[in-house]
Amino acid sequence: MNFLRNRLVVLGLVLLATLLLYLLLPSIRQGSMEPSLEAQRMGLMATPPPPIPTINVSIRTGQLPGDPPLFFREAIPVDAAGRQILPRLQVVLLHGQAFTSKTWEELGTMALLATNGYQALAMDLPGYGKSPNSEALKTDQNRVDLLSRFMESLGVRAAVLLSPSMSGHYSIPFLMKNSAQLHGFIPIAPVGTKSYSPQQYQNIQTPTLIVFGALDTNMGAQSQKNLLQLPNRSVLKLEGARHACYMDKPREFHQGLIEFLSTLKRDV
Repeated sequence: MNFLRNRLVVLGLVLLATLLLYLLLPSIRQGSMEPSLEAQRMGLMATPPPPIPTINVSIRTGQLPGDPPLFFREAIPVDAAGRQILPRLQVVLLHGQAFTSKTWEELGTMALLATNGYQALAMDLPGYGKSPNSEALKTDQNRVDLLSRFMESLGVRAAVLLSPSMSGHYSIPFLMKNSAQLHGFIPIAPVGTKSYSPQQYQNIQTPTLIVFGALDTNMGAQSQKNLLQLPNRSVLKLEGARHACYMDKPREFHQGLIEFLSTLKRDV
């Protein structure tokens, strides 16, 4: 008799558990499918920047002869079907002290540019990556001439120059001396900005996107203060990002980059 009573108790508990699971299942499923209020407050459910397209983009490499030889990477612009097209503009990518041209390939920047119709040319600056150092680069004019040689050798006629950090030793003198050759300028917390007067900056008409990380209170803040003297500039401040802000916030950086390029003339 006790055995039968125990069996009935167990059966009753199983039926009760089944009933509770049935009643609670819809709310559990709904809760797992809906974003939490905290996620919405943090902006995590906002529409993200467009991802890098899955079109296969080939990155070719080469080396220009000279003193010093210059190693570079190139991504040719393609359409939605992956067919090569004429570039809207030609984006020349320099790099910071801790990086090389390979950074832009690994970050997806070169592929992103190519799939949006831009030719991407990333150089290993002398003494970095596969470009040997040279004693022939002691002056600003030497470095300006090196950039000019690079662009002329690769047929760059509609250049947008992107320059982070240390590469400001090359890009800022080039901007001051050859701004008419640039369709756009994208400085990312570059060095060398305090060497020029307000009037020199105000004479530059090149469209410029000033990029810096909100946490970069040293070079980022200093360069921004000086570069704001450029008359034709806009600013991209990457929240929560440090000095190499494009590494900390690549999606936001890429979105700002493509939006800026879309505002420039396309007269290649």
